[in-house]
Amino acid sequence: MIPIVTPSEMKAIDESSDEPIDVLIQRAGSAVAWTARKFLNGSYGKRVVVVNGKGNNGNDGRVAASYLRKWGIKTLEYSVDEAPKQLPICDLVIDAAYGTGIRGKYIAPATEAPVIAVDIPSGVDGLTGEVLGSPMRSQQTVTFQALKPGHLVPPGSNFVGDLQVIDLGLDISHIKTFQVQSSDISRWLPSRSISAHKWESACWIIGGSLGMEGALSLAAEAAQRAGSGYVRISTPGTLPAGPIESVSYYLPEDGWEDDLETDIDRFSSGIIGPGLAVSSSNIKSIQKTVSSSDIPLVVDGGAIAALGENLDLLRSRKPDTIFTPHDREFEDLVGYRPSPRRIEDVQKAAKLTNSIVLLKGPITVVANPEGRCLVVANGDSRLATAGTGDVLSGIIGAFLAQGVPGMEAAAMGAWIHAKAGQFLLKRGMVASDLINLIPEAMHETDMG
Repeated sequence: MIPIVTPSEMKAIDESSDEPIDVLIQRAGSAVAWTARKFLNGSYGKRVVVVNGKGNNGNDGRVAASYLRKWGIKTLEYSVDEAPKQLPICDLVIDAAYGTGIRGKYIAPATEAPVIAVDIPSGVDGLTGEVLGSPMRSQQTVTFQALKPGHLVPPGSNFVGDLQVIDLGLDISHIKTFQVQSSDISRWLPSRSISAHKWESACWIIGGSLGMEGALSLAAEAAQRAGSGYVRISTPGTLPAGPIESVSYYLPEDGWEDDLETDIDRFSSGIIGPGLAVSSSNIKSIQKTVSSSDIPLVVDGGAIAALGENLDLLRSRKPDTIFTPHDREFEDLVGYRPSPRRIEDVQKAAKLTNSIVLLKGPITVVANPEGRCLVVANGDSRLATAGTGDVLSGIIGAFLAQGVPGMEAAAMGAWIHAKAGQFLLKRGMVASDLINLIPEAMHETDMG
């Protein structure tokens, strides 16, 4: 996992270091210079332009420029105020104008050369990813000790290019927010013993309604493909039809929580909400089921709003509850839409609900009540189509059923979900296309 800190957290980490700031700047500038030299594939005949600001970001650029000159690279430096609107012809531009310390807008000079940004492209808000002006679009960004949210969140992430995180020797042991990597997923993927049987990883899914039967089927088939050995499906008031390997179980239209009590403890996880109608009777049953059940639950779709009406039910619940909202459902849960500070908002929501909250979007943010946060950033716009959230719920429910802890199950579910999407064409994907690719996504990740 790669640590993520806000710009203000990074400033505090810098200030708490036992190392003098000049030493840290030398390390940072040297790392930028070496990155530039490697990018240039040598030094002979190369020309570099460096745009420096007034703060530490600019100091990093000045140190980098001094190294480049020692190596025989013709290096031209401009201050932010003196830089022309069009930079001279060169082999590389180093953007050391503002980094995360920007205040106001920055209109970067134009260039046709490739760009390496120091810390973050100047003009990108390091906290939110918002674009403040007109940044240079970088081929590489060299940041220090930890990622910043702005590296990962669009539209700013579109300007970052390849990211390199340089260790300056600072203490970040207290950090609780991380970007998930493929190596993390391979460690978390559950294995099954030779004596395993289907009830060890059983998942009960309650969802569907008139016109929304597909949501339940998508979640059920995804749970099966992600490793649940036995999947039961129920739609209150009817006997649902799902994947041929799933088992349909009748629940009455009203008071169906009573019918769960006799059997739910046989299951290792549950999913409530995919395609489920938000009726007054369903709301009552959802609330009673979540408050009384002793198995980990994924709460999706209409069930999110049902619990948003009474968060007190979650205060004393001990098994993991994982909410999987998109932006509007997040509002149903906590009463407001996510702001550009998505990581902070999800951390607050997790604490408020005493639950794990997974916010879907351009990046997936998962947080628990203790403030731990995992960010998944391998998805793209292919997942922005109806039904993919139901597939995600099924994957997470399957991982919970196999004994994966809630935080890891949620983050791993988002990762595998996105990984499956990467196997498909950029256009024309539908949610059901993902399902048969879930085993392939898990296998490829497991193989490293």
